[in-house]
Amino acid sequence: MELKVTTYGVDADGVATVQFNRPGRGNSWTARMNEEFRFLMAQADADPQVRVIVLTGGGRQFCVGADFGALDFYAEGDKDYLATVRGERFAQPGYGVRPEFDHDLVWQWGLRKPVLAAINGACAGIAVAIAGFCDLRYAVAGAKFTTVAPRIGLPAEYGMAWLLPRLMGVTHAMDVLLTGRVFLAEEARAMGFLNAVFAQDEFAARIAEIARNIARNGSPRAMERTKRQVYGELMAADVGACVEDSKRLIGEFMQSPDFREGVAAQREQRLPRFAALAGGREAGQ
Repeated sequence: MELKVTTYGVDADGVATVQFNRPGRGNSWTARMNEEFRFLMAQADADPQVRVIVLTGGGRQFCVGADFGALDFYAEGDKDYLATVRGERFAQPGYGVRPEFDHDLVWQWGLRKPVLAAINGACAGIAVAIAGFCDLRYAVAGAKFTTVAPRIGLPAEYGMAWLLPRLMGVTHAMDVLLTGRVFLAEEARAMGFLNAVFAQDEFAARIAEIARNIARNGSPRAMERTKRQVYGELMAADVGACVEDSKRLIGEFMQSPDFREGVAAQREQRLPRFAALAGGREAGQ
């Protein structure tokens, strides 16, 4: 696919970087960006060389939300929104793991690799949901966040009414969803939406350090399974069953080469040499 609004690269450590690349338009979200985003995430997830994926924005903004040209299009008449956002023609990364994940943005939970959102600037509207469905979230100090929707006459979008209460609690979620107010990265961190906030002059280096640490030290197979556990168990109501399932998995994984290598690396005080995940994806695994 020819990339027009995104960029992509993989470094020697197995860190893939997917970048929204419309800096002159605040990396605003379009159907084309959605198509390229899905394509690149599918490519990264299937590539055995890739061990972690970093999602960020070009220039000084992450993504300012939906492109205003698209908003004007819908505001000018009786357009069928659902008909225009169906993604059947796009790549379907993360699909086939659980039926609950086979939807816009939630597919990120079905990916085999950890996804780190490096929020390098303004994050608005749908971008809050995109970042929310990543596994880890870091932002540059002073970055502005807003859900926007109530200020343009819309309800909570793209699953945020489900997602945000689970990330930041009902009290904070109702605040940002009902007011649509602008809040800064530091407040987002205090609410629990972000893992950390870094100063502008150290942001790129800190993100690289975190991604490199995950790529070098984590067993790809164990990280894949951990994602399956965390997001699958969000769907579960029986905590006891989750405990028993984790015990079963521990027994299974203790028979694997990764476990033996991990223990040896700890004993010898060196980096582990874990095998890469095979190319492609095993649905449901």
